[in-house]
Amino acid sequence: MATSGRTALLSSTSSGPKNTLESSNPEEDDGQDLWSTILSEVSTHSRSKLPSGKNVLVMGEVGSGKTTLVAKLQGIEEYMKGRGLEYLYFSVHDDDIDDHTRCNAWVLDGDLYHKGLQGVAVPVDSISNTLLLVTVDMSRPWNALDSLQKWAAVAREHIDKLRVAPETLRELEHRLVKQFQEYTEPGSGEDGTPQRRSEEEESVLLPLGDNTLTHNLGIPMVVVCTKCDAISTLEKEHDYRDEHLDFIQSHVRRFCLQYGASLVYTSVKEMKNLDILYKYLVHRLYGFPFHSPAQVVERDAVFIPSGWDNEKKIAILHENFQTVKADDSFEDIVVKPPVRKIVHEKEIQAEDDQVFLVKLQSLLAKQPAVTAGRPVDTTSRAPTGSPRTSNRSAAANVANAMPQSGQTSEGVLANFFNSLLTKKAGTGGPGTPGGGNNTPGTVRKSGSKLVLGDVQAELDRISNRETDADLSNANEMSTTDGQDT
Repeated sequence: MATSGRTALLSSTSSGPKNTLESSNPEEDDGQDLWSTILSEVSTHSRSKLPSGKNVLVMGEVGSGKTTLVAKLQGIEEYMKGRGLEYLYFSVHDDDIDDHTRCNAWVLDGDLYHKGLQGVAVPVDSISNTLLLVTVDMSRPWNALDSLQKWAAVAREHIDKLRVAPETLRELEHRLVKQFQEYTEPGSGEDGTPQRRSEEEESVLLPLGDNTLTHNLGIPMVVVCTKCDAISTLEKEHDYRDEHLDFIQSHVRRFCLQYGASLVYTSVKEMKNLDILYKYLVHRLYGFPFHSPAQVVERDAVFIPSGWDNEKKIAILHENFQTVKADDSFEDIVVKPPVRKIVHEKEIQAEDDQVFLVKLQSLLAKQPAVTAGRPVDTTSRAPTGSPRTSNRSAAANVANAMPQSGQTSEGVLANFFNSLLTKKAGTGGPGTPGGGNNTPGTVRKSGSKLVLGDVQAELDRISNRETDADLSNANEMSTTDGQDT
């Protein structure tokens, strides 16, 4: 800039009279050159300020992470999600000229009912300063292709409604084609900068492929695949393999090739490729230098800038196909998994106490009455030391030992112990009275030792007492009968 100012000053002074040149002071000339240089640099800096009014229009399905993505680019953690059309922004700073500005970010609702709000975000006079960003939810890849085609059609419909002048639209389309053809791979030059092409190479542009930019919108387009951290979940839960992921990527790249779009795989959860996305957006809107090359090795961190891809590079993915083919339909291979129905157990509600008792009373009334049988002993059972037997024979013996008419309590005890002795004698094993061994079922009380012989003697004594009592009763009855006669 200083050279141009100095040249202009010399040309203006040389046209003057010779006596003026001869009488001029060299110090004054140097001072004028200095001021001219300063003014020229100031005017240059004033013209090179960052432009304002750049827009990013974000589209995508409901829940695809549009607002979260833009909020991360803006650098905020907490935000309020709105409806219809949301407005956010992200800051742009140029360290070379120490200037900063804001890039407008308009997030369109995923409901097509609000598609008419695009006119607020992208009016006809700002179409040339707009970039279209379409999000695709990679946690639901079966909707990827349909979603891309739907939102691209929505953008095309809006551009057609704007009624842009044909000359302006052709200029925008030509600029997009030129940018696609002039793409150079970063890192081929020194310091990672793109290698400059010669004038002859710049004049010669490679022709576009058959399926390249067949749907030219006239505005740059970036396809962002969000939630790429869900790829591992697809592999574990839905049995996705590498060929399925390559199949999805090949179809998305073909779509991007038709619109001249870039492709970025991101993950807000893992903070993956967000920095590359920000730098690329600033590069496309403000012309900042961009030195990141394409990335196709990592399946969850793919980055393909506009102008890098072609049909041959996409065909490399087809080499890994084993069970699928490149010509297979996207809907036939990437199928939505069946929804697992959650079976909820029926909640059992407790009845009212009175209702339950009424039902129970009616059931008992329908049952037949219990027939009269052996009497039931309602008195408390005397504590005994013998173990409870579950044998039917023992139960029968106990039933036989129940009190009958005319028997005393001592007779009841005698019959009960006799039934126990009868059972032991019937087994014939060890522990019987004639076996010579102590009965294992004999009860041992603290401080006393009972022997089977003592028990038998006590039983005999009780039996004799009962027999004497019966004889005396019989005599008394016979005497009474004799007196009556």
